[in-house]
Formats: sequence, structure tokens, C-alpha cells
Amino acid sequence: MANHKSALKRIRANETKRLRNRYQHKTTRSYIKKLRDTTDKTVAIEVYKTVASMLDRLAKKNIIHKKKASNQKSKLAKHVSTLAVAA
Repeated sequence: MANHKSALKRIRANETKRLRNRYQHKTTRSYIKKLRDTTDKTVAIEVYKTVASMLDRLAKKNIIHKKKASNQKSKLAKHVSTLAVAA
């Protein structure tokens, strides 16, 4: 157990940040799954913009590594480009 007041505050702050990071990371993963399941190109392009922004934000806050974000964006962009436009 922590002995200093500042250490107790740091424990509380770390837990708050951990929960926020976890929520943001899980939300991003859900959007990625949604994008992978999409078959319409126009919808996929819109979802991709959101996902790319989310990945950039996670990388900026060091929740995920910047190269992991880059790799995921690249793979998703390739996936979107292979989709056919729905009639």
C-alpha cells in the first residue's frame, strides 16, 4: 500500500486513465470489425475515415504503437480498395 498522499493520487489517476484507454481501444477494435464486415464500398470509405482517425488518436496517446496504427490503416485501406461498389 502506498504511504504518500501523492502516491495514492497517482494510483487513482492511473486507474482512471487505464479505464479510458481500454474503452477507446475496445471501441476502435469494434469499428475495425465493423469495417471488415462491410461489403459496400461507399459505406466502407466512410467507416474507414472514422477508423483511421481513431487509430491515429490511439497512436498519438501511446495507447498503441504508431507503427501498429500505420500497419492497421494500411491493411484496412487495402481491404476497402478491393471492395466493389454496390449497385
